[in-house]
Amino acid sequence: MAIHLSPISPLPAPADVGLDEHGGSTCGADDWARLSEHETNAWHGFLQAHAEIQVELEHELQTAHQLSFSDYFALLALEKAPGGQLRMHDLAKPVRLTRSGLTRLVERLERIGLIERRPCEDDARGTEARITDAGRLLVHAASATHLAGVRRRFLERFSPAELQVLAEQFGRLAG
Repeated sequence: MAIHLSPISPLPAPADVGLDEHGGSTCGADDWARLSEHETNAWHGFLQAHAEIQVELEHELQTAHQLSFSDYFALLALEKAPGGQLRMHDLAKPVRLTRSGLTRLVERLERIGLIERRPCEDDARGTEARITDAGRLLVHAASATHLAGVRRRFLERFSPAELQVLAEQFGRLAG
């Protein structure tokens, strides 16, 4: 059985993961049986919540501002950077794109006047991306939309004490 997920499809049951088209087990399928019910539910809950929230937030950015998550986070990183500029390889980190993916994103944002590229002053081989005034205006408007969605879909669902615990626990994952 082939399993195909859209970003908001319910996750398959662990018993269904790793089955071939004839229902036979593939490598690793038995490993799911070693997880406790709590481990499985915690992992699936995390994945499902993340996928649903991300799809909803990106839809809002796209609808209101014609920006993808990658567009938004590139503009936000540039807006927060000293002088509103970053070397291309430094911009790739917060945007989490490959080199070619970042190049395509930057070319598109440059074409519509939200950023501009120029050679690095201290390294002739390097290129910097700089946010334009239009890019700043757009990222400020998009941030209001994005943060309102974050508040509605995530922050308001937890008490301040629960948010503190979540921050500590997610910090362990990221650290």
